[in-house]
Amino acid sequence: MSSNSFAYNEQSGGGEATELGQEATSTITISPSGAFGLFSSDLKKNEDLKQMLESNKDSAKLDAMKRIVGMIAKGKNASELFPAVVKNVASKNIEIKKLVYVYLVRYAEEQQDLALLSISTFQRALKDPNQLIRASALRVLSSIRVPIIVPIMMLAIKEASADLSPYVRKNAAHAIQKLYSLDPEQKEMLIEVIEKLLKDKSTLVAGSVVMAFEEVCPDRIDLIHKNYRKLCNLLVDVEEWGQVVIIHMLTRYARTQFVSPWKEDDGLEDNEKNFYESDDEQKEKTDKRKKTYAMDPDHRLLIRNTKPLLQSRNAAVVMAVAQLYWHIAPKSETGIISKSLVRLLRSNREVQYIVLQNIATMSIQRKGMFEPYLKSFYVRSTDPTMIKTLKLEILTNLANEANISTLLREFQTYVKSQDKQFAAATIQTIGRCATNISEVTDTCLNGLVCLLSNRDEIVVAESVVVIKKLLQMQPAQHGEIIKHMAKLLDSITVPVARASILWLIGENCERVPKIAPDVLRKMAKSFTSEDDLVKLQILNLGAKLYLTNSKQTKLLTQYILNLGKYDQNYDIRDRTRFIRQLIVPNEKSGALSKYAKKIFLAQKPAPLLESPFKDRDHFQLGTLSHTLNTKATGYLELSNWPEVAPDPSVRNVEVIELAKEWTPVGKAKKENSAKKFYSESEEDEDSSDSSSDSESGSGSESGERGESGEEGDSSEDSSSGQESESGSESGVEDERTAKRNSKPKGKSDSEDGEKENEKSKTSDSSNAESSSIEESSSDSESESDSESETESRRVTKEKGKKTKQDRNPLTKDVSLLDLDDFNPVSTPVALPTPALSPSLIADLEGLNLSTSSSVISVTAPVFVPMKTHVLLHRMSGKGLAANYYFPRQPCIFGDKMVSVQITLNNTTDQKIENIHIGGKKLPIGMQMHVFNPIDSLEPEGSITVSMGIDFCDSTQTASFQLCTKDDCFNVNIQPPVGELLLPVAMSEKDFKKEQGMLTGMNETSTVIITAPQNFTSSVILQKVVNVANVGAVPSGQDNIHRFAAKTVHSGSLMLVTVELKEGSTAQLIINTEKTVIGSVLLRELKPVLSQG
Repeated sequence: MSSNSFAYNEQSGGGEATELGQEATSTITISPSGAFGLFSSDLKKNEDLKQMLESNKDSAKLDAMKRIVGMIAKGKNASELFPAVVKNVASKNIEIKKLVYVYLVRYAEEQQDLALLSISTFQRALKDPNQLIRASALRVLSSIRVPIIVPIMMLAIKEASADLSPYVRKNAAHAIQKLYSLDPEQKEMLIEVIEKLLKDKSTLVAGSVVMAFEEVCPDRIDLIHKNYRKLCNLLVDVEEWGQVVIIHMLTRYARTQFVSPWKEDDGLEDNEKNFYESDDEQKEKTDKRKKTYAMDPDHRLLIRNTKPLLQSRNAAVVMAVAQLYWHIAPKSETGIISKSLVRLLRSNREVQYIVLQNIATMSIQRKGMFEPYLKSFYVRSTDPTMIKTLKLEILTNLANEANISTLLREFQTYVKSQDKQFAAATIQTIGRCATNISEVTDTCLNGLVCLLSNRDEIVVAESVVVIKKLLQMQPAQHGEIIKHMAKLLDSITVPVARASILWLIGENCERVPKIAPDVLRKMAKSFTSEDDLVKLQILNLGAKLYLTNSKQTKLLTQYILNLGKYDQNYDIRDRTRFIRQLIVPNEKSGALSKYAKKIFLAQKPAPLLESPFKDRDHFQLGTLSHTLNTKATGYLELSNWPEVAPDPSVRNVEVIELAKEWTPVGKAKKENSAKKFYSESEEDEDSSDSSSDSESGSGSESGERGESGEEGDSSEDSSSGQESESGSESGVEDERTAKRNSKPKGKSDSEDGEKENEKSKTSDSSNAESSSIEESSSDSESESDSESETESRRVTKEKGKKTKQDRNPLTKDVSLLDLDDFNPVSTPVALPTPALSPSLIADLEGLNLSTSSSVISVTAPVFVPMKTHVLLHRMSGKGLAANYYFPRQPCIFGDKMVSVQITLNNTTDQKIENIHIGGKKLPIGMQMHVFNPIDSLEPEGSITVSMGIDFCDSTQTASFQLCTKDDCFNVNIQPPVGELLLPVAMSEKDFKKEQGMLTGMNETSTVIITAPQNFTSSVILQKVVNVANVGAVPSGQDNIHRFAAKTVHSGSLMLVTVELKEGSTAQLIINTEKTVIGSVLLRELKPVLSQG
């Protein structure tokens, strides 16, 4: 307690002091009541929290937990509340449970015994329907660091690794590292889990599992082979810290799996050296080089996919990409990272420090990379000393004959800085420039001599040290400078500077024969008061003068040696004895005395002024080891490039699958379609079930990620290595599209049959047969829903087999029939009757009547909103402005493309020439048909052009460059989900039938609350068609409004129902195979229908 508080207590009395938590006496003795008063407020607060936690009201518990978590966030100790908190671990309120788990993660390790009491609760929570609770339970379980529960943790991690939620799988990856640190013996089992999680398609999981891989088994490169391409392709969509981990791991991987791309550059240098070789020899060498190096496509994939991340807002990601380019990219391509690194210099000082350290290392080896940005490294007055020093280092590395004059002028300013440490570093920098660039050595030396008259002692001292080093290089020419420095001995007090002057005079004592003895005389007077460093140099100077000018200095030297003999420092005493035995001849002196002069006055090599960052390049850039310049714990060294690249086929697994998916037309497709009819029903069951499960799972549990199209998150089947990329709205559809397009023949036949017999073949028997067959084959139909287009959904397998058998000979002979692959609605073709009996034809045609042709007929849009989106602002486009809108018409460039109208405006007073589309950066599967180049656009002129983009039924952004003759501008088009649809006309009966087949996980719904006047037919129609390009379906009920559309890319039906309830509520239902698009459309329609 301070005296003020004691005084206050004396005035206010004991009772008030106790209430205020102060001591109740004016003495230093603390009374019991005072002691209680001192802590009573804290005790009272915690008691209050305990009472709230034991309350029956959830609101009180929730408020208490919020306060406790707030205390933890402020760094206060809340461990004594553990028993009260842990009682609520089984609370049914999800909000309370989440906060309890946050608390337990923090204190479970400290209070292990109490945490173990609740372990059964955590195990139950691992089965909770809420993904956040499951993940939190796993986090708490892995935070209890008790060896006895290792088997339970292991089991929990295995179960969580197969969870439908990517968030839970991500937490399983985090738990792997905790379990490994607790019990390293579990390594083999954990590697199995890591191997399984590495196959995960979710971007949420990728970074965490790679971190676990780096911690547990960084040497198991074989686990990465099959996932390498997937990781490269997912990299852009992974969260930032995951990107950093993956990039560092892939850098190490590339150094072990690919040959050095730098051989190419070395070869060019050799080519210059061997200029005079004969043409034949030169040609042979060139051919040999071409054979020896060709960049592996996977190597190129990594470099290409990391390039966009140089634009990341996260400095660590940019630094990770920069080190990747530095360590594995061809030298000709590394220049691209310099601009991004210079951009990071606008960040805070800590980021600047790390970035500048790495630039300093890079600039030693490749100066050309950063020369264009020389001014970015000029020192600002507001920079801290550590930043200033690093910038000086970089400027020194970048100095050359062309820019040295500019830099020296800059350095002159720095020398005058108030920051003396920085000024001293600048003088050292000038010295290094003088040694590196011989043309300015004299200029620098003269400048440093001028600094000797500076008032600041530190500047003078540093100048002396640097001049000494420069004079060592050419001592004969600078006698005057040495004389000038000898005079400074009277004024300079810094030991290093005095020692440097004495050393210089000693080395050049024969060139200044008059001055050297006098300097020794002065030094002998002050010997006892000098610094140890100076005393050693005085002894050296005396020895040198004794050997070269013994007449004048013999007595002086002996006097100094006597002083040194009794000095307190043993180094000086030892040096004195050594010199006396060496230079003063006596009977005991040995053979070395003859060579004393050669020993003391030998020619010393000139010092080599090197960068302190020269030896750091053997550490990987961007690592802690590089920053500290020493190997840190956990540092994984980069291996040298292999002489011969390992077998690249180990990474080919996914390439083969992708090749199957993307087979465009031809025999492969025909074979697939044949297999589809005969043997795919069982396979379809598994694949469609797993994909639909996973789609709905990810759609519900991580729906917030759905809009950006990143959702490819749900679990793939652990037993099969097949892709089940659940949410990534373009993943599964490619395979479906390939399979669907593989059977247009059967489909066209069925359509023709419908057209010809729709009115005439409506017998009761055929209808009954169709319904019975539909019932018996309902399983296979529901499973093939996710594989085939809705219009061919009810064509039976029997019909398909027969048609296929007849069609196959034709497709082999007449290749033009392959055009049907591109045109699903074909012209009528006569049925090949010879293979089928008339009665069977009649039955099958009757069957087809159950599929109404209206299901697949695309109609004109009900409404076309003229809302335009800015593609390129006139300020960004240097006068060229571009806007785009969706006309909601079928695209003329392809039936899977969305039509986009772009209006270009020239807002300048000059003609803009050669407007065209440049480079395209499209996600996998996305395609774009560009407009023809525009030769010129007059001032204030405007032109509208059309484009087609296949968005693959996803809301992913199409990025490309809009270019003119002089510039290129990066632009993006992101479609609203409603523009990915085409309106479809169908009857109410067909709508209900299709809706009945799209229930369960293919159905999403929500409740809408709004004023009754907003539920009129016209208002609902206007609002729905404004958001989505859907067609209205006639309805026999006033309270139900139906809309139908199909997705542009895959043709999957999208059925929207608005059912009015009592009062002011309505239910919005969307049925579709594309659950991700359905959930996004639901989120967009709900607020529109809710508002007045």
